[in-house]
Amino acid sequence: MTIRLDHIIVPATDKKTSAEFLAGVLGLEVGPQYGPFLPVRTGNGVTLDFMDSDDFRAQHCAFLVSDEEFDAIFARVRESGAHYYAHPDGSGPGEINTRDGGRGVYFDDPGGHAMEILTVPYGGGSQAAPPVDEHR
Repeated sequence: MTIRLDHIIVPATDKKTSAEFLAGVLGLEVGPQYGPFLPVRTGNGVTLDFMDSDDFRAQHCAFLVSDEEFDAIFARVRESGAHYYAHPDGSGPGEINTRDGGRGVYFDDPGGHAMEILTVPYGGGSQAAPPVDEHR
């Protein structure tokens, strides 16, 4: 069996707001609540399970996207009014980066997490993801 990430729990002060924000900018849907979680499933089957919490450290989630998806997502990030910036330290406000010959941008979700979209993985290389096993 190939080991793959299945889900990650993302704590939030308001799971509904955070899940809807991320799903909205990425062009995804919020799934039905499962226990205390609101899931947002990505194209490779990984879910970000948002959970209400009053005490957590901000996390970082990066999403590898195509050039076309980048354009659409970045437009929705700007329309949302979210703070966005070129570098992980928060520098380059209002800018994107062109690291490794691709494009990338960081943006803050309503709960304070740093989200990122990028068109080329760090270090360059192929954007192609391995096929998803639909029979898991």
